[in-house]
Amino acid sequence: MATAAQWIEGARPRTLPNAIAPVLAGTGAAAALGDAVWWKALLALVVSLALIVGVNFANDYSDGIRGTDDERVGPLRLVGSKLASPTAVKYAALACFAVAAVAGLALAATTAWWLVAIGVVCILGAWFYTGGSKPYGYSGFGEIAVFVFFGLVAVLGTQFVQAERIDAVGVLTAVAVGAFSSAVLVANNLRDIPTDTESGKLTLAVRLGDARTRALHLGLLAVPFVVTFALTARTPWALLGLLALPLAVRANAPVRSGRRGLELIPALRDSGLAMLVWGAATAVALFLA
Repeated sequence: MATAAQWIEGARPRTLPNAIAPVLAGTGAAAALGDAVWWKALLALVVSLALIVGVNFANDYSDGIRGTDDERVGPLRLVGSKLASPTAVKYAALACFAVAAVAGLALAATTAWWLVAIGVVCILGAWFYTGGSKPYGYSGFGEIAVFVFFGLVAVLGTQFVQAERIDAVGVLTAVAVGAFSSAVLVANNLRDIPTDTESGKLTLAVRLGDARTRALHLGLLAVPFVVTFALTARTPWALLGLLALPLAVRANAPVRSGRRGLELIPALRDSGLAMLVWGAATAVALFLA
């Protein structure tokens, strides 16, 4: 039976920047419109955190029962390591999705009921990433899904529930956060190319191959800093986003230098930290605006 510490590790806390950064950026975008609402921002954070932990447990369950994680080189997986039963991990995922649904319903009730439909799509997207008979994460669409759900939907959804509208600033910040989130997944899938190829998991990294996947990681990390300069049209404070540049450079270093396997784990960590710093710094800049 898994210990509490192993359950926490199985939740993959290093992925939490993917949930926190979009809420920070979206709240900053709402503040730029003069309409930041703190309690709605906190509810949006609950939704985002619950979804990402839920998708992590859902992936653990689905990959585990398929045997994809039998020869894993990355962080602990509960089912693949046989520390927890598939049923227990599945229920943990469903519990997280239930928390996200309750918080999302509270936001929809005070904003717009059509947001419920978007929430349903998000939960289905989280489950069928590796779940079901034809998981789209096994077909090379994972990075697109991450860009959409933890970039466009999360940032613009956070802005909308507070300001009840979106604008160009929100769209730009959503693109930046989506690029960062995709970079985290690209680093993860680059590390797993050998085992994913063997198990028949055709991620984008498997399809692109090693060299082009490394180039993609660099390109995705560059996008947010292009957005930083674009946001200076709104406020020169946007240059605070450059505080994340050293972390982004450090994140790409193992990728750029040809590291493999466990040596790529720092690339995941630092890509997420760069996203978190960029989201926080840009949010501060937009509040100052």
